[in-house]
Amino acid sequence: MPQDRHLLRHVLEWPRSAKRLFVVAMDGCMGILAMWLAFSLRLDTLHWPEGLQWPVYAMAPLLAFPILVNQGLYRAIFRYTGVTALITTGKAVAIYGAVLLSILLSVQWEGVPRSVGILQPLILLLMIGTSRALGWHWLRGRPGTAPSRLLIYGAGSAGAQTAAGLGGAHQYLLQGFVDDDAAKAGRSINGTRVYAPQDLPHIIDRLGVTDVLLALPSATRQRRRQIIESLRDLPVRIRTLPGLTDLASGRVTITDFQDLDIEDLLDREPVTANPELLSRNLAGKVIMVTGAGGSIGSELCRQIVQEGPARLLLVDHSEYALYAIHHELQALHDQGVHACELVPLLASVADPRRMADIYHAHCPGSIYHAAAYKHVPMVEANAGEGVLNNVFGTLNMVRMALEYGARHFVLVSTDKAVRPTNIMGASKRVAELVLQAIAASDQPPFDTAVATPPWHCPTRFSMVRFGNVLGSSGSVIPLFRHQITAGGPITVTHPEVTRYFMTIPEAAQLVLQAGAMAEGGDLFLLDMGEPIRIVELARRMVALSGLTVRDEQHPGGDIAIEFTGLRPGEKLYEELLIGDHPLPTAHPRILRAREEHAPWEGMQATLETLRNAALADDTLTIKALLRQLVPGYQPADSTQP
Repeated sequence: MPQDRHLLRHVLEWPRSAKRLFVVAMDGCMGILAMWLAFSLRLDTLHWPEGLQWPVYAMAPLLAFPILVNQGLYRAIFRYTGVTALITTGKAVAIYGAVLLSILLSVQWEGVPRSVGILQPLILLLMIGTSRALGWHWLRGRPGTAPSRLLIYGAGSAGAQTAAGLGGAHQYLLQGFVDDDAAKAGRSINGTRVYAPQDLPHIIDRLGVTDVLLALPSATRQRRRQIIESLRDLPVRIRTLPGLTDLASGRVTITDFQDLDIEDLLDREPVTANPELLSRNLAGKVIMVTGAGGSIGSELCRQIVQEGPARLLLVDHSEYALYAIHHELQALHDQGVHACELVPLLASVADPRRMADIYHAHCPGSIYHAAAYKHVPMVEANAGEGVLNNVFGTLNMVRMALEYGARHFVLVSTDKAVRPTNIMGASKRVAELVLQAIAASDQPPFDTAVATPPWHCPTRFSMVRFGNVLGSSGSVIPLFRHQITAGGPITVTHPEVTRYFMTIPEAAQLVLQAGAMAEGGDLFLLDMGEPIRIVELARRMVALSGLTVRDEQHPGGDIAIEFTGLRPGEKLYEELLIGDHPLPTAHPRILRAREEHAPWEGMQATLETLRNAALADDTLTIKALLRQLVPGYQPADSTQP
């Protein structure tokens, strides 16, 4: 009823002290009422106190109150109480009853039956217990927080462990288990029935199930995907367990049920790492990661420290991002997870003096250059800063790597560098061209690199190109989740927009392994399977949240999808390869490409002019110069020169 919901909301808004005072006053009144009932039952008539009976009435709440406080009854919150709280209440009232009976037996007031000392605590226990239970049920039904009706998919040890922990979690009502083992169907676990997978549609409808929790830690990725696909058209939200090691250690509780792993949204198996390639250039070395606080950079750092480097240089121009990753890795160091020395360095790769100081002080042997401005509309609106950071920040890093003798340099690139239509993609392609040209040059590229021709590049430069990264900052996954939680709509730029996707760990592993396989001037890319339409990804996320898409065919759906139009510089389709026939590598899912590029000597003058245009933030000139440097660059907006 609306009035009941309004009253409930009003009570929940009370300050904690007011709620506690109300409960104390209610218990005091129940103590007096229980005394009246005890006298009435004992005397077999409706009772009115007289004489020495009045002090006994007054004694009931005055005696009960300090005992109930001492036992912690007023520290509990009604809507979170349960069996444990009722046991505590029984213990407190039992102590109170023993004290009351002792007083009545020793004082022996005239007109006060001794049996009142037994009857009154029993009645009081019944009244307090009933009030707590009614209060709990009333508050439990507060608006918007009805408990989820849960099925656990997996009747093994993980499922049983989870079910055991649901007793105190009132946001979930366990309705049953589901298991692939036909021998378990029809049986029960601690009184909860196990159902067969084929019965799911009927069971979900009959029991009003809202959530299905996957408790399948040992299931293969393929089997998980089959189960998820079978649940996709059912009106339930699919959740998953945290790692069992975290559950067992107590670091994670059942309140940490998670949305599906990002990997579950892919239509392919995640690419596995080659351990030998991962560690080849890392163990015992001084390693630098630029953009260390970003999505890719931070995952690179997490994986690098596991390979036993001597020192890891964390470079980022964002103070908070640098603090966050350094704090995380330092905590692992303090726990003994790794022994790597961590050096946080607040710096911009576009500042040559600062980067020279860092190289001179630490002489890194391997550099993983992930620092870049990557958001297409943002770089399109700030062309000068984008070029200074993406092109000339990379050029600074390359110069220092050569001057200070770094053995390996890996550039993190993007599929938007292939036939780009935006400044971000074009700037990343120029960064690739710089590395390719210097690696192939037979002359020192900078005045500081002294050598006698023929000159051979002492640093193995390589580039890693991949598509969109699921879960990274700016990725559609966090955006879609936020929009679904808010009730929609989900915004997609165009119904035909299609992208390749990979996970953050996949991207970081690819970067590390590519550096180990580099011969100089290599371009690596990942075999990412088939691309995914963004609108299909949105529909999949809506379905796996237990909701339905609202469209012309389903006007009663939950979440609408709106098309907002392509953003400046955005393409419908992205590519990973400019040429044809990529070559295999030591890793079956990593490919090597050799793409045409201009010689370094022919690029220098244009790059210098581009630097001046970027410093002046002259967007039209920047675009014109990028078109000279990058074959295939076609600005998508009307301001192209």
